[in-house]
Amino acid sequence: MPMQLEEVRGLVQALHGHAGKCKEARDYIHYIWNNRRRMRYAKFHQQKLCTSSGVVEAGCKVVIGTRLKRAGMHWTVKGANAIIALRCSKLSGRFEDFWEYRSYPVKKAA
Repeated sequence: MPMQLEEVRGLVQALHGHAGKCKEARDYIHYIWNNRRRMRYAKFHQQKLCTSSGVVEAGCKVVIGTRLKRAGMHWTVKGANAIIALRCSKLSGRFEDFWEYRSYPVKKAA
């Protein structure tokens, strides 16, 4: 069940009991409290928005993993980044934009 603001407050208060002895508890308190406005999962679900990372992770596996991990392939970081950029622009329907952006002359600093 998604957390409501009251539940976030309760969690932070519960962690305060451990904050004196435990750095991790202090780090969690800081993170949770600073990101509490992003934890509006009930509202997101009402809007039919996905709040899990599984969809994104699966997309990365399909788009990137299947292209870069074929038999016998070895990549440099620069080469892998170039292929990933091409593949993502093609699959997102922005392949022409990708090339148009790169056709402008590069300005060098004076």
